[in-house]
Amino acid sequence: MDRTQKAAVVTDLKERLSRAQVVLVANYQGLTVEEVNGIRREFRRAGCEYRVVKNKLIEKAVAGTPLESIKPLLKGTTALALGFEEPSAPAKVLVKYAKDLPKLKIKGGFADGRLLNAEGVKVVATLPGRDEVRAQLLSLMITPARNFLSLLIAAQQQFVALLGARETSLKENNNG
Repeated sequence: MDRTQKAAVVTDLKERLSRAQVVLVANYQGLTVEEVNGIRREFRRAGCEYRVVKNKLIEKAVAGTPLESIKPLLKGTTALALGFEEPSAPAKVLVKYAKDLPKLKIKGGFADGRLLNAEGVKVVATLPGRDEVRAQLLSLMITPARNFLSLLIAAQQQFVALLGARETSLKENNNG
């Protein structure tokens, strides 16, 4: 790769890193091409990106930005997982694959202005996704209305049940 190509890679990487909500760093040494392609597919499905970039180019791309704190993680073979929409999405994919593929090692990451170690990435992976949080919020908002409607309907239901029981008792008395 000549200097102009390296400069283009650094510029592209800098732009992508600036848009990313979360950046995760992993060591992929020892993985087969099939395994790496499977990981890439899974990241794409999750709306994320998985890239293998030389450490020196990453260092140049993060220089002078808050992401500069990931420099200590840039040792050995390095793959970046970038999450653009949902912070927990790339962490969930990476943690899942790290369990299945022992050669994939999580080094750490950067999220919400903070450097994360491998355990921090695992914690981010346990966070609910955006859709899960929306569902929980909607459930909380609906619950009081549902309870109120149940109270309003309960009196009528009990009255109808009482009339039904009275009707049954009158029929039994007339037949007996």
